[in-house]
Amino acid sequence: MIIAVDGPTASGKGTIARRLAAHLDLPLLDTGLLYRAVGQQVWLNGGNPDVEADAVTACEFDDELLADDILRSEDVGGLASRVSVHPGVRKKLFERQRIFATQPGGAILDGRDIGTVIAPEADVKLFITASVQERARRRWLEMTDRGIEVQLAEVEADIARRDARDINRTDAPLKAAPDALIIDTTSFDRDQVFETVLEAVEQTLPEQ
Repeated sequence: MIIAVDGPTASGKGTIARRLAAHLDLPLLDTGLLYRAVGQQVWLNGGNPDVEADAVTACEFDDELLADDILRSEDVGGLASRVSVHPGVRKKLFERQRIFATQPGGAILDGRDIGTVIAPEADVKLFITASVQERARRRWLEMTDRGIEVQLAEVEADIARRDARDINRTDAPLKAAPDALIIDTTSFDRDQVFETVLEAVEQTLPEQ
């Protein structure tokens, strides 16, 4: 059983994927961390995330980097969005994601192109979204809770830029699979969203 959880930045897809993984006892891969690791490795290498050769070289990062909290930072998130536009980077990381997705017993993958590129055969495809304004508000609250001083308008502008890069990139653009269940979380709290998602997943899963 493969469950694909796609969606834009700060849509809540990561929280949903983690709760689903715990509830269904399935392994989870946050594919965004792979791109964040590449972005951070480019910076560590002194390279340019907008240069494909630098980004591809950075795909050879040490797995220990995936556990570094720096990957959760806003700066690294921006780097991840920039390196993810390169076809060479996506090709390098494709096999790693496919191996995880097709492991015995199934898996949940959280990303932006799981249902369209990585695992188009997924049993369940979810596309989690919300308005730019709401996603910016959520991210801003998270950042201020961590003591990071930033203007809401700056966060909103950054999310809009990331959306534009992700949606308009030539290779594996951010979009819902034709057969994905699209869930707009703008007016829902986390528990309401999870209940909606879980109901949809249980209805979609094959009978045991």
